[in-house]
Amino acid sequence: MRIRDHRADDEPEINLVPMIDVILVLIIFFVVTATFDARSVIQLELPRATGEQSEAEQPLVVLVNAEGRYFVDDREVLRTDIASLKATIAEVAGSERDRPVMLRADARTPYQAVVTVYDALGQLGFNRIMSATAPPTAPDASPGGAP
Repeated sequence: MRIRDHRADDEPEINLVPMIDVILVLIIFFVVTATFDARSVIQLELPRATGEQSEAEQPLVVLVNAEGRYFVDDREVLRTDIASLKATIAEVAGSERDRPVMLRADARTPYQAVVTVYDALGQLGFNRIMSATAPPTAPDASPGGAP
């Protein structure tokens, strides 16, 4: 009696369903955790000032948060030294040194962090620097109580 061997009939197959499940879970994780707007992540309390808003070309935005961390057009500067700040600004801005720069610093930011930004921008050749402020909350809310 001849016994037939069925091992030759079995073809190996790769089941892709578990791999597709894992990929979909990773996609959902990255979509949920992705940052879509830097303003929603970085909370700044701008200093108050009166004046008119400037309507100019799209400026290079440099953010300084309350802890003194720097962000250049949604890119975080990894260290707080001037060399790292200059390298990031030069990388983001490229060769456009006549582009206006908007400095958005938190009102609680250490003053040295703001001076470091001005110093880095000056060394790189930027001369059109604007400071972002928030409008005053009340008409008589001037510092020191004087009108």
